Amino acid sequence: MSRVGAFDLASGVGGNLHKAQVLSAVEKYEKYHGGEEEERKANYADMVNKYYDLVTSFYEFGWGESFHFAARWKGESLRESIKRHEHFLASQLGLKPGHKVLDVGCWMWNCCTSVTGLNNNEYQITRGKELNRIAGVDKTCDFVKADFMKMPFPDNTFDAVYAIEAICHAPDAYGCYKEIYRVLKPGQCFTSDEWCMTDAFDPNNAEHQQIKANIEIGDGLPDIMSTRRCLEALRQAGFEIIWEKDLATDSPVPWYLPLDKNHFSWSNFRVTAPGRFLLRNMVRALEFVGIAPKGSLRVQSFLEKAAEGLVEGGKKEIFTPMYFFLARKPLSDSQ
Repeated sequence: MSRVGAFDLASGVGGNLHKAQVLSAVEKYEKYHGGEEEERKANYADMVNKYYDLVTSFYEFGWGESFHFAARWKGESLRESIKRHEHFLASQLGLKPGHKVLDVGCWMWNCCTSVTGLNNNEYQITRGKELNRIAGVDKTCDFVKADFMKMPFPDNTFDAVYAIEAICHAPDAYGCYKEIYRVLKPGQCFTSDEWCMTDAFDPNNAEHQQIKANIEIGDGLPDIMSTRRCLEALRQAGFEIIWEKDLATDSPVPWYLPLDKNHFSWSNFRVTAPGRFLLRNMVRALEFVGIAPKGSLRVQSFLEKAAEGLVEGGKKEIFTPMYFFLARKPLSDSQ
C-alpha cells in the first residue's frame, strides 16, 4: 500500500492549498453538488481541481498510488490486479519503444515508453513527478498541466492515447473524445476504462438516483454517462470501435470488494467498518488539535459516501468503473 502515514495524510490534505484555504474549498466543492448539474459542468475545472487537492492524500493513504479498479482473480492482491490491468491496456495499444503516448489524467505512473501525462491539477502533477522519480521513469515520462477539453498539442501528435477512469470528470465526453481524436495520429488507437451507468440503471428509481449522486459528490464528477452515451460520443467524435466490454463482468472477485466495509480484511483494514471508524476519529482528533486543516473530516465524510455509492452501485449492477473500449482513428483521416 501507500507510503503515506497518518501525519503525512494530515499535512497533505488540501494539496497545494494553504491550510487556511481548505475549509472554504470544501464548502465550495459541496456547494457544486448541492446545486444544478449544469453548474457543475460549467465549472468542472474548478470543481475537479478542488476535489483532487482535497482527496489525493486520502487516496494514497487508503488505496495506494494508482487510484483505479481492475478485474481481480481469486488469490490476487489489489495492487497485482492493477498492475496486470495496466499491462493489458498497454498490450491493447501495441506500445513499442519510441512511441509517443498520451496519458489523459495521469493515472498510470509506471510507463513502458515515452509518455506525456495530461492533468489539470498541480498537486497531482507534483506527486506524479515524485513517484516517477522513485520508479526511475522520470527521463521518459513528463507532465503537461492543461485542460483535456482544450489540449495544447498540435494535430496528429501521438502514436497512442489512453485514459483510465479519468474522462468521467469531463463535462461532455464528446468534447474530450474529439480532442483526443484530433491529437491522435491517423490509423492509431485510443483505449479507456470509463465510469458509466449500465443498462440496469433506472433514472426513475429514487434509490438508483441516490447511488449515482453519492458517487458523483464523492468522486468529483459532474454527471455519470451511460455506456450507450459513451459509445455514441466516440462514434460522434469520429472513432471506429474495435471492441468494447464491461470488464467488471469478468471479475471473479467483485471489483468493489476493497471498498465494502462489511468485508473484513487485515490487508485492507482501513476501509472496513472498524477501520473507517478509527480513521474518522483520527482525522477528527487531528483536526481538533490543529494538525489537520479544518474541513478534513468533511472530506473524509464525502469519501465514505462515495465508497457506499460505489459498493451499492456494483452490487445492484447499475454502475461500472471498467467500461472498456479500444477505438481507432481512421487511417483515411489525415486532418
